[in-house]
Amino acid sequence: MNFLVTQFTSLLIFLNSVLGSLGWSIIVFTLIIRVVLLPLTLSSIRAQKKLRDLQPELKKLNRQHKNDKQTLQRAQLELYQRYNINPLAGCLPQLLQIFVLIVLYRALLLFLDGGIQNGTNLEFFWLNLAQPDPIYVLPVLAAAAQFVLSLMIAPGAEISDVASNTAMSKAAQKANKKEEDTAEMAATMQQQMLFIMPIMTGILALRFPAGLSLYWVAATVFSIVQQYFVSGWGGLTTYYRRIVGSHAKN
Repeated sequence: MNFLVTQFTSLLIFLNSVLGSLGWSIIVFTLIIRVVLLPLTLSSIRAQKKLRDLQPELKKLNRQHKNDKQTLQRAQLELYQRYNINPLAGCLPQLLQIFVLIVLYRALLLFLDGGIQNGTNLEFFWLNLAQPDPIYVLPVLAAAAQFVLSLMIAPGAEISDVASNTAMSKAAQKANKKEEDTAEMAATMQQQMLFIMPIMTGILALRFPAGLSLYWVAATVFSIVQQYFVSGWGGLTTYYRRIVGSHAKN
């Protein structure tokens, strides 16, 4: 890891010498790293999209084999094989991205500490990149961008996907009620996670040097663009319709 930290720090030093601005160097540095990781990222996004598109059929299997887990697992495996989907395909790219993020974090800290010592110009617009943003613009942008990305990635499953109780026998209604309770619980947890990650991002950005927050904003915006071109607005469309629908009812 130390080797990678040294190489990333050297790249930042080179970019700063060419561009003459540490802020723009961090942004260009972010784009370079994201482009290098693009094949892994696209693989992860496509795997997520395939799984999201397969959710209706997976839910159908869950209803058909809800009392037989072994049969359900075999049916799911056959479904994955039929559509050539590996449910774990997105895991390795995500783990590698987390590793790279840790390396970048250390490289940026090392560069910022060195910049303070050797007199590098750390000013970028109103920011001192070695200090937290004094007017909280970057923390707000980081949290907002993370929220948009979280909505796009979220499957946005509607509770109404579970069959309605109307026009069903009492026995079927009772069984379906259990499914609705499970769906409601899952939806609640999903809603909580949508807010937890952006809030944590904003809080960390309040404490991080502005250089790190700038990197996070640039990386997240780049991820939003990638996500849009590969799988569209994703779950963001579902949540937008929910908001519009609730306002229409009122």
